[in-house]
Amino acid sequence: MNTFSIFLVLITIVCFLLIIVIMVQNPKGGGLSSSLGGSQMMGGVQKTTDFLDKSTWTLATILILLILLSGMSFTGVLSDSDSKIIEKIDADAPKPVAPKTAAPATPAPAAPAQN
Repeated sequence: MNTFSIFLVLITIVCFLLIIVIMVQNPKGGGLSSSLGGSQMMGGVQKTTDFLDKSTWTLATILILLILLSGMSFTGVLSDSDSKIIEKIDADAPKPVAPKTAAPATPAPAAPAQN
């Protein structure tokens, strides 16, 4: 498994968790806190809102860092030397052909005869 595949799996997991955290929140203050029914559960409504807010920012930061690191896996900093995509591109690239030196089409003029 190459580096980019690992980053792809991690990015997918973080995106899924971020979707869940955002869907639990309600922009009008309901969300998870309104379904709990009381302020005694999970430390109260304010603690739930703080937890969801901090987890959203943390997951978003982790997502951005993973995306930047996965970009570095293409540029060479974290790149794999055993990547099949890179090998295919190298194999398909045309080899430069050296130009052939051809003889001049017209012969050189003869030197004038001296009398």
